[in-house]
Amino acid sequence: MTLLWIAFALLLLPALWLLVAPLKRARAVHDAQRDHEANDRTAEQNVAVFRRRLASLEEARERGDIDEARFEEDRLELERSLLEDTERLKRAPLKPSASGRLAVPVVMLALVVASALWYQHEGAEGDLALMDVRQEVMSDPQGSPEMLIERLEEQAARQPENPNVWSMLFPLYRDSGQGDQAIDALERLIEIEGRHPQLLAQLAQIEFFVAGRRLTERVQSLVDETLEKNSSEPTVLGLLGIEAFDRGAYQEAIDHWRRAIAGMNDPGSADALRQGIQIAQQRLGQAPEGEAAAQGPGIHARVRLDEELAGRLDADTPVFVVARDMAGELPPLAVARLTLGELPADLVLDGRHAMSPQASLAQVEQARLVVRVSAGGQAEPQPGDMFGQRAGVAVGETDGEPVEVVIDSVVE
Repeated sequence: MTLLWIAFALLLLPALWLLVAPLKRARAVHDAQRDHEANDRTAEQNVAVFRRRLASLEEARERGDIDEARFEEDRLELERSLLEDTERLKRAPLKPSASGRLAVPVVMLALVVASALWYQHEGAEGDLALMDVRQEVMSDPQGSPEMLIERLEEQAARQPENPNVWSMLFPLYRDSGQGDQAIDALERLIEIEGRHPQLLAQLAQIEFFVAGRRLTERVQSLVDETLEKNSSEPTVLGLLGIEAFDRGAYQEAIDHWRRAIAGMNDPGSADALRQGIQIAQQRLGQAPEGEAAAQGPGIHARVRLDEELAGRLDADTPVFVVARDMAGELPPLAVARLTLGELPADLVLDGRHAMSPQASLAQVEQARLVVRVSAGGQAEPQPGDMFGQRAGVAVGETDGEPVEVVIDSVVE
């Protein structure tokens, strides 16, 4: 932090110099202005012009070119013009060159104080302190999660309005088994950041496990609020799958987990849910997913990436393969998830990939295949995602030649 303030001081020096530099020229400017005013002959020239014009008027009157009334009117106009020119030439007395010097240090001090206050309010001093704490603990051979929590708690007391300190604390509390403290930290973060679906979902998840994996009224309220804001929020869907599995509703758990996997960008969590799906299928007497025979009519598809888009995203970037009805009136009929590194890939979409019993490929004769490479791992399209699609794909037997879908476009 000391180096940071030294850097700020160095940045302020040019600004302070701009305030001081004019003082060095004040005496020269004052003398130049005094000499200019002393040698200014504009007033004398105006009087001379007035006298010449008045003499011309008198000669015109004597020649009879103008009458007495016209002469008086023009003479008054000349006098009025001379008076206006004289008024404009009046100058305030020159102030001494040293006047106002005291205002410069006051302005300099105000500039320094205002800059420091602005940075403390708008800058990242608090975040830099958090980074220093994290690096210090991680580089300490005796460092531990407990030490990091203790140091972050000190920072939370110093900067309680910084959301980053709470976003660092609550997962540490959660992973160390301090559920109540994790809830308090996450509630504080929500109070600062707002009731975003991701934060509400994590709060619902923590409270669910603290309550002994029970869907209490409080947890249910958070789940409902989250799904109202984002109906495909994967953390909440995973939670609902766990609750359904615990009470023996294995098919319901499978449905929730499939929807959760479709929106996840964490391969580790997705693999854990896939294992859960396999266990649930075994409990139902079904062959685990990947070994099960095709369920009903489906689509045999081959997905590949256009060569012009190769190398844009990492190999572990998720790829969503979605089958929809042609009119777009139903929810997705089937959803599968791959990674960019697996392409080109052949896959079969059928009843196993349905997201709900109310919407499956068995309901249509033709479907539209949409393949999207999600740069940010989100279920909803985002700028930078790559996609490809193919409409009018027949739904039926899946043992024939695959239908090719090429990823050849980018979401703007």
